[in-house]
Amino acid sequence: MSVREFVVLGTASQVPTRHRNHNGYLLRWDGEGILFDPGEGTQRQMLRAGVAAHDINRICVTHFHGDHSLGLAGVIQRINLDQVPHPVTAHYPASGQKFFDRLRYATAYRETVPLREEPVAADGTLAQGPPYMLEARLLSHPVESFGYRITEPDGRRMVPELLARHGIKGSDVGRIQREGRLGAVTLDEVSELRTGQRFAFVMDTRLCPGVDALAEGCDMLVIESTFLDEDERLATDHGHLTAGQAARVARDAGVRHLVLTHFSQRYTDPAEFERQARAAGFEGELTVAADLMRVPLPKRG
Repeated sequence: MSVREFVVLGTASQVPTRHRNHNGYLLRWDGEGILFDPGEGTQRQMLRAGVAAHDINRICVTHFHGDHSLGLAGVIQRINLDQVPHPVTAHYPASGQKFFDRLRYATAYRETVPLREEPVAADGTLAQGPPYMLEARLLSHPVESFGYRITEPDGRRMVPELLARHGIKGSDVGRIQREGRLGAVTLDEVSELRTGQRFAFVMDTRLCPGVDALAEGCDMLVIESTFLDEDERLATDHGHLTAGQAARVARDAGVRHLVLTHFSQRYTDPAEFERQARAAGFEGELTVAADLMRVPLPKRG
């Protein structure tokens, strides 16, 4: 059975608080797991959330500030300690190679699992296959930062009424799906287009073209909203977004489910992020992330 859900391990910006761990997020995509931005304490949060090292197939780091990457050392060593039975691929800004190297070999340990390093140097496709296409887009932050987007290939949905009209049933349904034709009947005549799911992960950034490109048409957009709107100047100066800015991006991009995260410690009322996002005109499903939350991806359209 396929499972697609977003597991929140930590939501704090810059420093952890009593209630928020440093960043860390796992996307379960059917049989694969993509770990985003493992900050300090990610190993322990994984344990609390029921996430195992075996669940990780890819690690995607947006940038090398500590709250997004200091947990790399522990996660990589845990992958090796647990002898994960499959290779793990790591994506991160190529400009931060020295930081990745330091974290990967921060202490002595025995390497037992192949870790493929695939640094990101520019916008483009990082992986493409049947499960999904993984892309990266450059963002705008004081250090080089990339956001990530996952797109499922489009497919076809069988329409029972059309199948019945053409007298196709039983094993012939599977046959026409596999072969694209059954006698004079084509697959297009008994099915309709099913748009693949789209997911984007956007962390530390100002508004920029990369944000819009990543968000366009997403079923779920996970995006930072470090500041509230009254601190917009501070957000811009430090390379971040406000709740209202993030919500307007989602509104204009046609996002179905918006997940806000990466909150500054200066704010004590999480509900204010939701209020400002709604005031900005976003009408879709909205989640203000909390540590250890599980958020299912919207059902396919």
